[in-house]
Amino acid sequence: MTRKTVAVVVGRWQLVHQGQEALFQAAFGLADEVIAVLGSSYRARDPRNPFVHEERRQMLLANLSEAQRQRLHVLPVRDYFDDRRWNAAVTLGVRALAGEEADIVLVGHRKDHTSYYLNNFPRWRQQLVDRLADVDATAMRQVFFEAEDPDAALTVMTPYVSAPVRAWLQAWSRLPEYARRKAEHAAVASYRKKYTAVAYMTGDAVVTVGDHVLLVRRKGPFGEDLWAVPGGHLDRGEKLVACAIRELIEETRFPLLPASILAALHGVATFEDPLRSARGRLITMAHHFKFPAMGTLPEVVGCDDVKEARWFHRDELAAMESRLFEDHFVILDHFLGLIED
Repeated sequence: MTRKTVAVVVGRWQLVHQGQEALFQAAFGLADEVIAVLGSSYRARDPRNPFVHEERRQMLLANLSEAQRQRLHVLPVRDYFDDRRWNAAVTLGVRALAGEEADIVLVGHRKDHTSYYLNNFPRWRQQLVDRLADVDATAMRQVFFEAEDPDAALTVMTPYVSAPVRAWLQAWSRLPEYARRKAEHAAVASYRKKYTAVAYMTGDAVVTVGDHVLLVRRKGPFGEDLWAVPGGHLDRGEKLVACAIRELIEETRFPLLPASILAALHGVATFEDPLRSARGRLITMAHHFKFPAMGTLPEVVGCDDVKEARWFHRDELAAMESRLFEDHFVILDHFLGLIED
């Protein structure tokens, strides 16, 4: 009995271009079915990830014939910033879609350090495809979000982006979200001109009282209205734990003295993935301050650079993944175990 062949293509597809289309055409030529592993799913929008996973699925489908659409499966996978967990999620998801007996072939091309994932699945065959020159999603996003007129930008992108995807992008650019993405894109460009060091340190505070977690709702220009753990940049001469406590008090008016907060320190973890923030290389040390359940939750109020401070029950957090800033869902998961592997 001949085994079914299933091709796996991995990417974020944060603006689908012809180089990525070539991967899919190669995959359809090799296999009975194709699985598109859609990375960075479920997270909130940011300049590096302006399109949610359903929008990216729509862009992918726009390039395919009806027959190819019938042969395509889309597997959304979140960012774990942990290769072991990410590899396991991809492997489990692919096997669930392909079946245990399928012959799996991983289709891709080596472009830069981000292609290292191709070595993470040694049990799958590999098929490398030559990369089309001068096609890059980052450059396409810059053109699309930096131009004064999105229609003019799409005209410039004609050699690199197919007509169906350009039509989809043109329609999307008429929605309010385009203006928000454009503004945040400009804010990040300005931020990177100001902060030019290789990396910067921040301190974050994960505060729990019993089963409740303290979050803040951000002001602009980065992640406006997204929820986050309190935190911010390290001041000169400041310890990271002192930074986390200072930011906690500044942003929420948390009603305990710094010494009492420090006494509740339960755990510390560093989050340093180079892609955790669209603003640049920000390395954070997150501190878990754990307090026992109280009859009444401490009163908090949003101050400084946040709009609101609020207590959430930990059971609410899993449904908030797409409304949390940058990798803060991953930070909360680290301390509170929100994701079932």
